[in-house]
Amino acid sequence: MSRTYQTTGIILKGMPFQEADRLVTLLSPDYGLIRAIVPGARKQKSRLRGRCELFVINELLIAKGRSLDKITQANTLESYPGLSKDLGKLASAQYLAELVLNLALDDQPQIELYELLNEHLRRLEKMSTAESLYGYLAQAVFHLLAIAGIGPQVHRCCVTQEELNPNFNDPNWCIGFSFDAGGLINLGIKDKQKNKSNPLVLPIINHKIKAPELILLQHLNQSSLPHPGKILPASILDSNFIVPWLEVEHLLRNYAQYHLGRSFRSVTLIDNLWEAEF
Repeated sequence: MSRTYQTTGIILKGMPFQEADRLVTLLSPDYGLIRAIVPGARKQKSRLRGRCELFVINELLIAKGRSLDKITQANTLESYPGLSKDLGKLASAQYLAELVLNLALDDQPQIELYELLNEHLRRLEKMSTAESLYGYLAQAVFHLLAIAGIGPQVHRCCVTQEELNPNFNDPNWCIGFSFDAGGLINLGIKDKQKNKSNPLVLPIINHKIKAPELILLQHLNQSSLPHPGKILPASILDSNFIVPWLEVEHLLRNYAQYHLGRSFRSVTLIDNLWEAEF
């Protein structure tokens, strides 16, 4: 069995290791998550120094080790310099990296996850300042959760399986969202169960979603970010209406944190930046 192997990988995490090395975690389409040492990467004149930074994609030659593999060669194929020029974009990319680190598997091909992450990093890098950062993040998180098999159900009630559509005629209309059940819950079920001898045990409702949030959620499975003006009724799109991308992203973030059993550190910076700007 060969003691070396070749693969392509994107650096998702890095930290100092011993005196001059760097320990990196990368996502490979061929082998999933790989943790490896980059020897001498912290030395000023190291040829590997700039190639083990976050979000750099390399063609790699890796030597197998007893506990940790070692990167011996790295040829940079692509990077995302635009992310480091904008603090909000960089924090958002780190947020997606944190999510992927919790979704990806070791020693298994992760082709779809690898390609999807890179697609959303490209979108973040090219995003204009006039566009909603939270909208881009909401769709990225939705896509990543879906490809990992834990995406929420946003078209049908998780209890009754009835199709649910937003009601824009009633300003008080809302729908429930349960993390434990995995998506939408028709709040009208509770009233229907009152007189039954064996009522259904309903899941905990973590959020209540209004019509605009629901229709945005239901369009996140599209290949590109849906334009609010094309899916929201003209009757609510007045000068005072704010597209609720923030609420949608927070909902999906909390859902992901619940199912993965951890919180994402990068979102604190994103939220603080948002509050400072707006």
